[in-house]
Amino acid sequence: MSHAAKVILVTGGSSGLGRAISARLAAEGQIVYGTSRKASAEMANGVRALVLDLTDEASVNQAVEEIIHREGRIDVVVNNAGVGVQGPAEDTPPALAAQAFDTNVLGAHRVCRAVLPHMRGVRNGLIINVSSVAAHFGLPYRAFYSATKAALDRYGEALAIEVGRFGVDVVTVQPGEFKTSIAGSRLRPSSISEANKAPYEKAMGILDGSLHYSRDPDELARVVQKIINSPHPKTHYLVAQGIQRVSVFARKWMPGRMFQRMVGKHYE
Repeated sequence: MSHAAKVILVTGGSSGLGRAISARLAAEGQIVYGTSRKASAEMANGVRALVLDLTDEASVNQAVEEIIHREGRIDVVVNNAGVGVQGPAEDTPPALAAQAFDTNVLGAHRVCRAVLPHMRGVRNGLIINVSSVAAHFGLPYRAFYSATKAALDRYGEALAIEVGRFGVDVVTVQPGEFKTSIAGSRLRPSSISEANKAPYEKAMGILDGSLHYSRDPDELARVVQKIINSPHPKTHYLVAQGIQRVSVFARKWMPGRMFQRMVGKHYE
């Protein structure tokens, strides 16, 4: 690489999209710190492993301080770690929903709070929030997943305006479904009411068995790489194909009821 390597923090770097992002950036010669909750997590080649629990402010601060201590700076943060959550909205206990918000929204916020004083001090920095196509509409039986991702998008937009004057960019990336293990680790209610059971199970069968998951996570990693290497990145990047991409535009142009019927049919 001709230009100096950047110091990059990727949350959730041990699996799925985070692992693919970390691997691609490390292969390019960047200094990449991949985090996970477990000290023993396997990172991709060339990625420096670090423990970081998004739900614990002290853990987040400690990881950020450790990187700055070792490297003198953090140039880029990729807020990628998140948790899936599924289940009929009615059957989801508020505590379970709160857990999803604590990781997906407040987790990213804790990381931003930890890095911003440093980025502001050097008047330079890039924060990339990995959201989801699900931020654009409420997905049946994944109401709280959609809600956390929509919240993350709005948070990032507001933050971008606040920190732009300090030379810090905030960018949102909205991937569709990729081939990762998120499905296996989704939060779900312990019991489903009789009224919701059949349609919920049918929808989950479609979701888990779908072609949704055939896309290579490296496709997203290439977009993240492009953003990091761009002098003026856009505010939002949609990384989705087929029905998922079309749905985002359909949501804008179709009458509301018609769009709801279309989404409902997809899950039947």
